Amino acid sequence: SPCVFSTAAQQRSTGDECGPEDPRDEPKHPLSDCALQHKAIKLEEQVRDLTERYRKALADSENVRRRTQKFVEDAKLFGIQSFCRDLVEVADILEKTAESVAEEAEPSNPNPTLKKIYEGLSLIEAKLQSVFAKHGLQKMNPVGGKYDPYDHEIVCHVPAEGMQPGTIALVTQDGYKLHGRTIRHALVGVAVESQE
Repeated sequence: SPCVFSTAAQQRSTGDECGPEDPRDEPKHPLSDCALQHKAIKLEEQVRDLTERYRKALADSENVRRRTQKFVEDAKLFGIQSFCRDLVEVADILEKTAESVAEEAEPSNPNPTLKKIYEGLSLIEAKLQSVFAKHGLQKMNPVGGKYDPYDHEIVCHVPAEGMQPGTIALVTQDGYKLHGRTIRHALVGVAVESQE
């Protein structure tokens, strides 16, 4: 045991086989090169992970912004939808009234008041349809077209005389679209082959 101490003491004094563990020869680093590289790799992975999370969060926030903007635009366009449904009921009444007055105001009837009433109702009806068009509300004209369950509701079947089966032969109640979205289905009669 005393030999070991003397050998160690001699080595220190002579400088033989001194390693980096000797604090007097080389300053001691808290981490070795390998540990520093490992720590650098971990930090790079964390930076990549955080960058990826940031990009995803940015994309998510952009998607939320676009969806919110779409909801606001739709609310502006279709916010009047229930009001339009009520107005088309008034347009139906006006149209039926104009038709009944037109029947009474035939040329054989000399009553000028009925003629003026019919002209007034026709002007109101035309103005109402132009206001509808101005705000994106349009009457559907499906006669002769194909039946579409998203736009039409079948109320009867009509023999297909000169029409292709499956096409719309008559309309019992007009349908309306607001900016391309159906707000009231047209009540239609569809042509079918007659069963004889």
